[in-house]
Amino acid sequence: MALSTDKIWERDGAIGILALPTDRGSYLYEPQFMLVEQLEKYFKEHGLKGIIIRGSGRHFSGGADLARLRQLAQDEALLFEKMTAGKRIISLIENSNLPIVAEISGACFGGGLEIALACHIRICSDNAIFAFPEVSYNIMPGLGGTISLTKVIGPGKAAEVILSGDAISSDKALKMSIVNYKVPIKELHEFTLRYLQKLTNDRDIDVIRSVMQSIRNSRVMDPDRALKEETRLFCALAVRNMKV
Repeated sequence: MALSTDKIWERDGAIGILALPTDRGSYLYEPQFMLVEQLEKYFKEHGLKGIIIRGSGRHFSGGADLARLRQLAQDEALLFEKMTAGKRIISLIENSNLPIVAEISGACFGGGLEIALACHIRICSDNAIFAFPEVSYNIMPGLGGTISLTKVIGPGKAAEVILSGDAISSDKALKMSIVNYKVPIKELHEFTLRYLQKLTNDRDIDVIRSVMQSIRNSRVMDPDRALKEETRLFCALAVRNMKV
């Protein structure tokens, strides 16, 4: 049964906080773990300057609900449709023109790790543990994990992590640059919130959006076009904000 997503979003001033809609075992019911239209509505709220994505309980996410995945696998067309819809959500997170921080505690496995890798910054607790366990079920990451992990740690290390299926501690994740910061579990939310507030509170929303847009351009455009777009964004801000 699909999970209710009525109480997954809250605001702390200019920061939005999204709790992943997972079940009691912290599993994602389907690859399409929430509606794109719902997420777009949250991301477009007035005055929003940054977003935190966190788990609904002690864990960020244990990944896919295997029982539901087995059901979907009986119909390849339906499974493909659900996976494609899930990737639209991942893309919306990755391509947001607001900074998105993953606040990771406990297990961050499979699809949960793919969501975290889509975020621009990752902060974990000292009890966090990471893995792509899909190979143990004779499958592979399917929501962009092979690509996103490769971008973060390179093809050799990504192959090792994915093909081994081994769990990675918070210390090792920090050393491998899978996460940007590691903090004690009791300090995780406060640290993440204050960190994002520090990045955004005194910043004009157009500056934030322009910076994030230019960073995105560096990934999706050829270098010459990305540089031209950076110049355009710079000039638009300068003309508006630096007039004598």
